[in-house]
Amino acid sequence: MSGVNFLERLLDGAAVEWKALGEVCRFINGRAYKQPELLDQGKYPVLRVGNFFTNGNWYYSNLELEEDKYCDRNDLLYAWSASFGPRIWDGDKVIYHYHIWKVVPDANIISKKYLYYLLDWDTKALKEEHGTGSTMMHVSKGSIEKRLVPIPCPDNPDRSLAIQAEIVRILDTFTALTAELTAELTDRKKQYNYYRDRLLTFEEGEAEWNPLGELAENLDFMRKPVTSGLRDSGEIPYYGASGIVDYVKDYIFDGDFLLVSEDGANLVARNNPIAFSISGKSWVNNHAHILKFNTYVERRYIEYYLNSIDLTPYISGAAQPKLNQKNLNSIKIPNPSPTEQARIVAILDKFDTLTHSISEGLPREITLRQQQYEYYRDLLLSFPKTKEDEK
Repeated sequence: MSGVNFLERLLDGAAVEWKALGEVCRFINGRAYKQPELLDQGKYPVLRVGNFFTNGNWYYSNLELEEDKYCDRNDLLYAWSASFGPRIWDGDKVIYHYHIWKVVPDANIISKKYLYYLLDWDTKALKEEHGTGSTMMHVSKGSIEKRLVPIPCPDNPDRSLAIQAEIVRILDTFTALTAELTAELTDRKKQYNYYRDRLLTFEEGEAEWNPLGELAENLDFMRKPVTSGLRDSGEIPYYGASGIVDYVKDYIFDGDFLLVSEDGANLVARNNPIAFSISGKSWVNNHAHILKFNTYVERRYIEYYLNSIDLTPYISGAAQPKLNQKNLNSIKIPNPSPTEQARIVAILDKFDTLTHSISEGLPREITLRQQQYEYYRDLLLSFPKTKEDEK
């Protein structure tokens, strides 16, 4: 059954009225803090936009404020500055910052979770239509309060809320599947890291230790940047310190190689693998070392090992810290027998596919489930509009 037919059956002839958000909920501003008021320790965490999304560094406050300046577990919040979007708060009591609204729905008209899905669905369009500010985009309270949302069966609140609840139930099912897969992926990554560290740790006498320069052929002398005037768009991947940065028409290398980041900041942050394999025709700039090995097993074994160790001791240079070629070649690598290397690579390849592959494994499954959720969300929330609604 298509989402459109399902929506028609769910409405069963009932009308849909598009109401302004300001009619069905309240947007309450958080508190604006001055820097001296933000403490390293205190009674209440202060929820800022960064904490709302990814930042784990918190400030605190001992101020006792009006009750509406706090949010509790299950409150609906909306970040409106720099980064946009709603969130059902799942933490303990916090003070929310000025760049976040607490959204309080009129429970007789609209359910909190239905409103959350509507806000989430409309975020992209709202950014495009109401985003303001040259250095930090934001949407004004007045703009979002005028945004229209569909209220099914407005003359019968009980039936309206029942229809909303059914839509929420369906969308919750999809988000729960994605959440389960994401949690499984997190567990698999922990498992992968555990086995990688265990497999690549050797007791004395279990493996010879050789400098990397003795195990790989360094081809740094062949790499070079593509100047902006010569960087014609093409299909050949152009690699830098963290992966593909562009596609060009010409190539330097053709084959299987291991790239190792030269950039010190990247090596410390570890936001991306610092060693990664490439295959086929490629252009590599001077921000990545390029190593050639005799076999697949050797290359992958070294790749796994370099990604498992701390390379900070090999970084030099204060102004622009780098892993230079001399230091790269000096890195000591445990070098067990070819049979043992093949065993280690076979095990880690399976984990790598499961936890990192975008064409198979859990990342692919999560992407497909997210696409499925977005498809049905778009169908279920795309209520018909009259010409009057569109004015």
